[in-house]
Amino acid sequence: MSLTLIIGNKNYSSWSLRGWLAIELTGTAYQETLVPLYQADSRARLQAHSPTAKVPVLKTAEGPIWDSLAISEYLAEQFPEAHLWPRERYARALARSACAEMHSGFVALRSHMPMDLKRNQALAEVPEDVQADIQRICALWNQCRSQFGQGGPFLFGQLSLADAFFAPVAARLRSYQVELPDNAAAYVEAIYQWPAFQRWYQAALAEQLG
Repeated sequence: MSLTLIIGNKNYSSWSLRGWLAIELTGTAYQETLVPLYQADSRARLQAHSPTAKVPVLKTAEGPIWDSLAISEYLAEQFPEAHLWPRERYARALARSACAEMHSGFVALRSHMPMDLKRNQALAEVPEDVQADIQRICALWNQCRSQFGQGGPFLFGQLSLADAFFAPVAARLRSYQVELPDNAAAYVEAIYQWPAFQRWYQAALAEQLG
């Protein structure tokens, strides 16, 4: 199977990171194409790959898939042996709920704390709606970990798509030096110890684009 993942700048593109970690979880071979964002020709270059001119895009033999959640579901179906979702039924439902909440929510966090992996500085003041998002994220992580995290350091013990979706959130919390409860801080550390995330992170630190 020939797969190509179109992504944006590794330092800034949180949605690209989600799609990239998802395909890394499959263990399959794929091609990666990086289209620099925030350039005069970025939209035109992205439109050559995606009808929405956004990243990530997974190019398959059947056609393009241009949404992170859709990409994740496609990969889970295409590579069932990789167990991208947790194996237990309610754990899968909870993982999907968590990913959907991330996909459509936490607007304040995204607005005030955009992903910037090179950053290491707190906000001068954290708005109340951002604090509310952080509290909800910590509560959600704690729910997943307390119910299904016994088998390892990730949200459902072993790595899953839920971790791919929340890795950029963990990165934001570290980049903006957010003080976290011990269990949430331990999860952030687990993300940073994830070899695939580390490869992306190191590439982001070396990136000169945009």
